[in-house]
Amino acid sequence: MFQDFFTPSVQHGLDVAGIFVFAISGALLAVRKNFDVFGIAVLATVTSVGGGLFRDLVIGAVPPAAFTDLAYFVTPLVAATLVYFLHPEVTRINRAVSTFDAAGLGLFCVTGTVKAYEYGLGLTASATLGLATAVGGGVLRDVLANEVPSLLRWDRDLYAVPAMVGAGMVALCLRYDALNPLTSGLAVITAFSLRMLAMHFHWRAPRAWNRRSATPDEA
Repeated sequence: MFQDFFTPSVQHGLDVAGIFVFAISGALLAVRKNFDVFGIAVLATVTSVGGGLFRDLVIGAVPPAAFTDLAYFVTPLVAATLVYFLHPEVTRINRAVSTFDAAGLGLFCVTGTVKAYEYGLGLTASATLGLATAVGGGVLRDVLANEVPSLLRWDRDLYAVPAMVGAGMVALCLRYDALNPLTSGLAVITAFSLRMLAMHFHWRAPRAWNRRSATPDEA
């Protein structure tokens, strides 16, 4: 059933949508970091195509779509241009970055899982690559912006878990032949909502059991 919905044109459209929202988040972070116009474009591009590039290399979809489809190249530049001229006030940038990043997280955990499955991977491997697709660009963005990736920081709200839930929902739908526009949209919304709720209520993953440290910086 999912083949009827995830046609190449639908997959392409969802990928471009995910690229756009992730590019917005990368460009906004570049503005917050006071990057120049070239830095804004680079961070937007890396954030938006980094996870998908990794996915395509792993599943053998070479050359990766980021190098063969003009839309994958132009979309981040359009997003970077919009942010360059129309970015919100500095006090609102952080919230905007987080919101667009959560939207990209939701979209890419779904499209990444589906594409990996279409290339013959099992359900667990497909969900894992869906997670990597969702978080890979954000990790590269943070590294280039000289920040510890949110994925690895104990003092940051849940980041990977919402993508894991979304990718897991897609895998279950594939297992029971129930993937359709409704369930796919539900997976996107669930991942997005979990990320937004985690930021609002400051949900965080636990650290090592009974961990103690005498060093304040590591507490």
